[in-house]
Amino acid sequence: MKYLFNILFLSVSLMSFSQEKVEGTLFEKNDENKSLPLLGANVYWLNTDVGTVTDFDGKFSIPYKKDYQKLVISYVGFETDTISVKNPSKKIIHKLTPKSSLDEVKVVSRKQATSRSYLEAQNTINVSSDELLKAACCNLSESFETNPSIDVNFADAISGTRQIKMLGLTSPYILIAMENIPTVRGAAQAYGLSFTPGTWVESIQITKGAGSVVNGYESIAGQINAELQKPLKDDKLFVNLYGASSTRVEGNVHYNTNVSKKWSTGLYVHGNMHQEKHDVNNDGFLDMPLYEQINVMNRWQYTDNENGLVGFINLRFLDDYKQTGELNFDPETDKLTTNTWGSEIETRRYDISGKLGYVNPDLPWQTLGVQFAVSGHQQDSYFGLRRYNIEHNSVYSNLIYNSIISDSRHKIKTGISFTYDAYDELLQTQNFERIDNSVGGFFEYQFDNLEKLNLTAGARIDNHNRLGLFVTPRFHMRYTPWGKSAFRASFGRGKRSANIFAENQNLFATARTINIVESNEGEIYGLDPEIAWNYGVSYLQGFNLFGQKGDIAFDFYRTDFQNQVVVDWENPREISFYNLKNESFANSFQTELNYNLLKGFDTRLAYKYYNVKTKYQTGEKIKPLTAQHRFFANASYATPVKNNSRWKFDVTYNWLGKQRFASTASNAPQYQLGEYSPEVNTVNAQITKVFSPKFEVYIGGENITNVRQSNPILGAENPFGSNFDSTFVYGPIFGSLYYAGLRYRIN
Repeated sequence: MKYLFNILFLSVSLMSFSQEKVEGTLFEKNDENKSLPLLGANVYWLNTDVGTVTDFDGKFSIPYKKDYQKLVISYVGFETDTISVKNPSKKIIHKLTPKSSLDEVKVVSRKQATSRSYLEAQNTINVSSDELLKAACCNLSESFETNPSIDVNFADAISGTRQIKMLGLTSPYILIAMENIPTVRGAAQAYGLSFTPGTWVESIQITKGAGSVVNGYESIAGQINAELQKPLKDDKLFVNLYGASSTRVEGNVHYNTNVSKKWSTGLYVHGNMHQEKHDVNNDGFLDMPLYEQINVMNRWQYTDNENGLVGFINLRFLDDYKQTGELNFDPETDKLTTNTWGSEIETRRYDISGKLGYVNPDLPWQTLGVQFAVSGHQQDSYFGLRRYNIEHNSVYSNLIYNSIISDSRHKIKTGISFTYDAYDELLQTQNFERIDNSVGGFFEYQFDNLEKLNLTAGARIDNHNRLGLFVTPRFHMRYTPWGKSAFRASFGRGKRSANIFAENQNLFATARTINIVESNEGEIYGLDPEIAWNYGVSYLQGFNLFGQKGDIAFDFYRTDFQNQVVVDWENPREISFYNLKNESFANSFQTELNYNLLKGFDTRLAYKYYNVKTKYQTGEKIKPLTAQHRFFANASYATPVKNNSRWKFDVTYNWLGKQRFASTASNAPQYQLGEYSPEVNTVNAQITKVFSPKFEVYIGGENITNVRQSNPILGAENPFGSNFDSTFVYGPIFGSLYYAGLRYRIN
């Protein structure tokens, strides 16, 4: 492999054979007078393409000619220096000064709980484990309560499933990955976010707009990537116990150990259960389902620094069961009968995934990475009299090569990917089977002059057995006009197959008939694939006010669908799926202010405006159950650490403006809804007492103002009648919920 790298970059390697060269070592200049070498710093001759980068010890060697007079030294986050070279035989020892205006800004100052970078081309929000601990975060779908960029709401009044949105679009338009491997997709789209426990997550990266071509072609609104805990960094033992006033209980245990000098392993076990029946609104239906889940992951980490190798292998198994419906429903006697309306959803899933990375020890800017994932997903379910089963077997692989051109200002990524998806669906007595596979290649170029401009331009070409041969371009740019600022612009194309049943399982808990209006050439349920362009601009400005740090951000994104599979709820007797060309768009504007009001006291305010419209068969309308106006506020305070102990307080306020209901005009008067929902105000809060680095307890409340939607189910008194519909959910159903828990760790 080492020889392969040297052949691919022969022009760079030949430089080392120059008869005369300049050598030296670069260090970081700091107040502690410590000599910290700089790895990967750029060293190049002024007005030439001759350059190199420093190695692990900060050393460099660069060819020299008499015409070369000035040496430019640069590094991300440091002042760029230009030095004169008069004696090439004398070794250069130089220290670079950190450039404060290019430091990564802290949106929440303590421990960078949430941060944005002024340097990256993509508009990415980094969420650390400290931010996730501000709420219970029992699973990934509940990990966005303190982040205004993601909207969270219930998908229906039956399943208790949380649905997320970004830029006004639902999760199928977001590429959701685990360690950059697409995971929540296909059969897992409806419930997949609840399959990853919150304690397993180390950090989350939220990218608005079209993402990198490296991760695939399906992303349209953005990307969410969850990094999992690493056996080498995670606690040796971690225990988390959680209990809620609803009688929901959960437990998490992590155990990590070193098997050898190069191998480490971690065992992660999660279990949750809820067996209490609740009917606060007295409609005869459970306000939240009965459920139980067992979730186990065995994670292996391999590290060989001498040879530049690092790898991960994950083995996961999940068994998830949900029961919902009327209070008196008994699966033993009432399953698939008209005795009592009920539903059971049982999911078994396994995942085998891994990553292997190689860093060339001689040329550290050259790396080779391999990603792979194999999964099997089996869901057996029924909703009243409607049976729905889906089996989804998937294979994913990705080969990524990274290097530079002349110097590290010019970076490239290239590689190939392969995906295979086999679907077998049963809806009532009708069977839908298909196999999707694709092979693709990608190339991405990144330019970074370190101070003013950073851009990433990429394209991939894929050949899909159903979508055909197509090109996916993506572009991101960051420009810094002045100190502590970043202006970004992006555009990109996305293409995807709509899995209309798996993505819209809330339709099964209705009396609606399913109507698919097939296109002439559609190969996926008789429909054409979805194609959309996303465009966006954003501006980030940091500031200091009264001695405290803050920043303000503005962003606007627009998604234009060239072809969309419309989910039409406008006829209360049916749900229709059909293709629509060039008549659908989503506009999203957000402004966000973050300010460290006092030491340890952080505030975050955000306002969002959505304009999401589709031209249905009955005319152009605002997308149902999408609030056009939203306001978010979060305040957190942590007391100073005293004897390893401290208090943490966090409170979050959400206001949702009115949301349009799909039409119910043709219903009988008692089953008609207004055109819009009421406004919704909710408050969540949590208090944490840290007794020591090993032990802490927390208590909290969700929706402590006890806001409730009084009648979330239409026709609840006659669930087998033609008016039964559980999809008109705009706010909380259960009301207030309080919880408590503890965390114990051994490092």
